[in-house]
Amino acid sequence: MRPRTLEARAFVQAVQPIATDLGATFTFYIVLVISGSVAAATLIGMILGIAQLLVMKARRMPVALMQWTGLVLVIFMGGLTLITHDARFVLVKVSVFYFAIGGTMLLPGWMARYIPPIAAGRIPRAMVTGFGFLWAALILGTGILNLLLAFSVPAVAVARFMALWAPLSKIALFAAQYMLFRAAVRRRIIAELHGSAPN
Repeated sequence: MRPRTLEARAFVQAVQPIATDLGATFTFYIVLVISGSVAAATLIGMILGIAQLLVMKARRMPVALMQWTGLVLVIFMGGLTLITHDARFVLVKVSVFYFAIGGTMLLPGWMARYIPPIAAGRIPRAMVTGFGFLWAALILGTGILNLLLAFSVPAVAVARFMALWAPLSKIALFAAQYMLFRAAVRRRIIAELHGSAPN
């Protein structure tokens, strides 16, 4: 297999779980910005969250505890939003979800799920742990920011801001991580090919 094909596959394997975990949240923000309807955004976010887990179960893919927790939050807080017509319930749900994810990211080793097979064992442990804490800081910080905005500005304004901040901040951190991890893996592979890989 060509090196570029391997790199493309590794990139997709790395980004796919992140997109899956946060897909329903991004969808909620985008639909709310476009439609201005809290009910429509909530319903579509709920449907997407449920559909993601059903697809994973149908494909016999492992479903992490974090994803089950997210589904429960989507249904419970989304239901309260639909009943009360108060978008703050679903916005608070978004922050709770971020806090749950961020708390999980404070545990060493969580990033192993996101490292493609070709990179496993070839990236320094300190680098993996360090980026794990950077992700935790970003996710927890985003949850706090979302919560502050939810109680200070209209829901559509929160959605407009978060629809940009939430994905762009993660894309920026992911890009930095991917490039550094890629460089580390390339150095390790070159060393292995020359028979000088460190033990």
